[in-house]
Amino acid sequence: MEQVFQVDLRGIVDLLSHHLYGSPRVYVRELLQNAVDAITARHALDPRARAQVRIETPASTGDGTIRVHDSGVGLTEAEVHTFLATIGRSGKRDDLGFARHEFLGQFGIGLLSCFLVADEAEVLTRSARGGPTVRWTGFADGRYRVEPAARERDEPGTTVILAPRRGAEQWLTPTTVVELARLFGSLLPFEVTVDGQSITEPEVPWRATHPTPSDRANALAAYAEDIFGFTPFATFDLACAESGVTGVAFVLPQPVNPAAKAGHRVYLKRMLLAESVTGLLPDWAFFVRCVVDTTELRPTASREALYEDDLLESTREALGGRIRDWLVELSTSDPSALHRFLRIHDLGVKALALHDDDMLRLVDRWLPVETNAGQISLAEFRRRFGEVRYTPSVEEFRQLAAVASAAGIGLVNGGYSYITDILERLPAIDPEIRVRRLDPAELATHFDLVDPATELALRPFLSTAQRVLDRLECEVVLRTFDPPSLAALYLLDRDAAHRAELRATREVADELWADVLGAFDTDRAGDRPQLVLNHRNPLVRRITGLADARLVTTAVEALYSQALLLGQHPMRPVDTALLNKSFVGLLDWAVHDPRGEL
Repeated sequence: MEQVFQVDLRGIVDLLSHHLYGSPRVYVRELLQNAVDAITARHALDPRARAQVRIETPASTGDGTIRVHDSGVGLTEAEVHTFLATIGRSGKRDDLGFARHEFLGQFGIGLLSCFLVADEAEVLTRSARGGPTVRWTGFADGRYRVEPAARERDEPGTTVILAPRRGAEQWLTPTTVVELARLFGSLLPFEVTVDGQSITEPEVPWRATHPTPSDRANALAAYAEDIFGFTPFATFDLACAESGVTGVAFVLPQPVNPAAKAGHRVYLKRMLLAESVTGLLPDWAFFVRCVVDTTELRPTASREALYEDDLLESTREALGGRIRDWLVELSTSDPSALHRFLRIHDLGVKALALHDDDMLRLVDRWLPVETNAGQISLAEFRRRFGEVRYTPSVEEFRQLAAVASAAGIGLVNGGYSYITDILERLPAIDPEIRVRRLDPAELATHFDLVDPATELALRPFLSTAQRVLDRLECEVVLRTFDPPSLAALYLLDRDAAHRAELRATREVADELWADVLGAFDTDRAGDRPQLVLNHRNPLVRRITGLADARLVTTAVEALYSQALLLGQHPMRPVDTALLNKSFVGLLDWAVHDPRGEL
């Protein structure tokens, strides 16, 4: 058998009024919003009707209440029952015959915000279509009553009267009401007064006219300082016709965390929606804060955020395109300003370059990157070296930069955020650009061979060193290369690195998976990592002259461990043990044989 839900109206009122809104302060916004909608409806009937909202605080009323008067369309007694007593009904827009976007909210839902600060809300309303003044009184427990007003209003419109509940008096003080009314309603297109003083601005800041572009820039900078607390690096206009968005963007003058969600000030038909709305701009535009007014974007039920839909998505893309255009324009109109911007916000620009060819061209031409030839742009790097070779990590770059430079090889540090991805995208803007990751083993082909007579004389040392490194699956090679200060270099090509990872995994895997991984381990002669000893290094030459095999073993182990550490290579347990053993061995040798010196 079908039955009807039993609804606890008092519970619904408590849920919506105390949990729909983030703060009691929104009650002023909701009352202003209702007044705006009423005036909008009144103007549809009589375009010449006066448009005004008057707020009286306890300083004027003298009885502790606040009163919000509007010159709007008002309600008949039947409409009072329909619209003020039916929560969530859209009939206010539809039954009165207006398109949805002409109104900001719903009278019934908005009036619930009054119960954040009061236990009782009184509404006196007279319809512009005729009829007497009606008095509606709503209570926080869900009750209401409708009756003829004791006194007729002089003209059509509505008055809302609130008395603060115990503990909420601070929200109805004159100072608080003025502050909140100015915050939410200062840009409304008609006059709003509080205790007789106007709180509305004569013009929307970004639409105001100024004698010169410089004057406008200064005025907008002062506006940003007032609402955001910073003087912007730059300002530029934002617009999206599809969603009726107009506004202004302010570029932050200092770096910010790219992962932080940027909050923007959003107005809906010139009524402040919220001061920190997220999702309006693309995530990569974290270096921008903006103030916008929209006529078409939809607010959430609480009207403190924007509803995520296709229109918001297309608006986000359009505004992101405008930010990109500003950066491209800056590269041609003021390159020095672009350089300053890139020093501050390079992460945002690099993130955009990952999916935008125009921004990739800008990054290629203007953004300095770390190379072994200094901080230069990628375009300048290609001019000097032709092919773009890079390392994927900062540690590998630091190990190989000096060696590559001595060999005449240009090297880009791809270890910082987005750089490797940007490098690999460069052929998208020019197929002639050649980009590849540097294989460390490739550097060995640029090293000079040791004189054959010298190498023959050092064969006993090399044999001893190879026996030491055989236990570590590493080959020893003697070469001469720059810089002479580098004693040894551990070179591991990508194939060898892959096989080393397989072996490390096999050691901790169970028997079945160890056998499976073993099928991929195809160790080939000559493919093992290499410890390249630099014969130009004075310490290496002295080590090669040692006659004590035990001391040669300890010295080679120390050189191997140092090369691993300098190259930031991962160390296996056997490598860590060897590091400790060689360190202790050298200390023991130094203490017990003070006459010997390396």
